[in-house]
Amino acid sequence: MNSSTASQANFKNYVLVTLTYWGFTITDGALRLLVLLYFNNIGYTPIQIASLFLFYEVFGVVTNFLGGWIGSQLGLKVTLYTGIGLQIFSLIMLSFLNPEWAQWLAVLYVMIAQAFSGIAKDLTKMSTKSAIRLVVPQDAQSALFKWVAILTGSKNALKGVGFFIGSALLGLCGFVNSLWIMAGGLFLLLFTGLFLPKGMGKIKAKVKFKQLFSKSPEINLLSAARFFLFGSRDVWFVVGLPVFLRSVLGWSFYQVGGFLACWVIGYGLIQSLAPTLIKRFGSGQPPRSQTVRFWTTSLIAVPVLIAIALQLNLSPNLVIISGLLIFGVVFAFNSSVHSYLVLAFTDDDKVALNVGFYYMANSGGRLAGTVLSGLVYQFAGLVGCLWVSTALVLAAAVITRKLPDPQISKAIAWKSDGE
Repeated sequence: MNSSTASQANFKNYVLVTLTYWGFTITDGALRLLVLLYFNNIGYTPIQIASLFLFYEVFGVVTNFLGGWIGSQLGLKVTLYTGIGLQIFSLIMLSFLNPEWAQWLAVLYVMIAQAFSGIAKDLTKMSTKSAIRLVVPQDAQSALFKWVAILTGSKNALKGVGFFIGSALLGLCGFVNSLWIMAGGLFLLLFTGLFLPKGMGKIKAKVKFKQLFSKSPEINLLSAARFFLFGSRDVWFVVGLPVFLRSVLGWSFYQVGGFLACWVIGYGLIQSLAPTLIKRFGSGQPPRSQTVRFWTTSLIAVPVLIAIALQLNLSPNLVIISGLLIFGVVFAFNSSVHSYLVLAFTDDDKVALNVGFYYMANSGGRLAGTVLSGLVYQFAGLVGCLWVSTALVLAAAVITRKLPDPQISKAIAWKSDGE
């Protein structure tokens, strides 16, 4: 195969993988808001709503931890389309939920369905990000950066679109019909697998289980900080905020979904611009440990000010909208710098294992934040969620103070990974 033919094949594979990831991302965002708004509307408490997502996050942690190993043994094509298939199964399973069931049975049923969705999400994410590396020639690193940026830079925007689609479908088509519509769309995506090469990412070497654990102090510290950082976001964003907007402020499905969609899209845009902005207005050098310390410490003030403003009975609509916008900007810079440092601290031969460990901590933080979001909102409202968020950011800031600077020999081109 000549270079021109190989290039065309790589581009075709890139387009197929990207379209599959885009389709999954939209349904993943739509499903989250669809479930949240539907069960809030039929009278579920915040704790019960949070419990619906418990297995989603738990199995996301497990899949992140084992996903790289599974992909290397079975091939990325297998794991990618297994993820799509599991998401279809989850959507169809949810459509058979009977409103007349006992509440404990309904909650358990949804939790199990969400477990399949959590596995699907992380299998798809791991497979897609790894597959992109395989369709770009090793001597074309500039092309790799460009293609990865296109893929990951669009992730948050499409997740935001999914939020809006989920809320709109719920209002227009109802819960069950919305699930079948999304399942049908994903089913069509399964056919893209017919055009991808077999055995993508499959290796013959066996990876010992103990190698899945990171032994680098820098990676362990950064992972711990990531845990608290993402917990601080989800402790008020996942359950508390949507329920507050819908139940307390009286926003419609469209208003809640549209606002959260715009926030996620804007967050993704700021995150993609963060490397350029920090380089232009900073020293012009890649971030160092003091960079992540600055942005994490700065984030502490945001939930504090939002909580105080709500306690002073200032206009909740104005406080929430302006406060969440500021939180999104500062959080996006934090996440972008984190994503650079995990690569800067990693040796070339340990990238897959260390990054997998790091994103396991990311999922663990989201799990803790999701559980706390429902629990704290139930007893202390949105203000309570914001004070817990403050404590979690403070913990992340303390941990980052112990981070050393990356070695110059490990310096890499900085880019955002779109997480």
